[in-house]
Amino acid sequence: MSKITRAHTGTRMSQITTHGDTIYLAGQVGTAGESVAQQTRDCLDKIEILLAEAGSDKTRLLQCTIWLADMADFEEMNAVWDAWVPEGHAPTRACGEARLATPDYKVEFIVVAAR
Repeated sequence: MSKITRAHTGTRMSQITTHGDTIYLAGQVGTAGESVAQQTRDCLDKIEILLAEAGSDKTRLLQCTIWLADMADFEEMNAVWDAWVPEGHAPTRACGEARLATPDYKVEFIVVAAR
């Protein structure tokens, strides 16, 4: 049976959960109140840090789910995302609109990666 490990665990959630060689990250948000581009950069920076801690990197992404507070921000978010994802390493991805934890959050990223 594969071991499950958790890191940065609080009452509600863990920031990183690993099962075997699969890494699951909690939803990452940026600095509340900033532009969607800045919040996207903040999210992707956090993802890189957490993946490195778990023994992986952005070339090992398997799946990404992105929630936007407003689909009108789709292109602005994608401009940052497209520059960040290494060529040839784009994961499967879904993007939709959802009300986020506070109105000041504009984007949230949830990723699964391989170790």
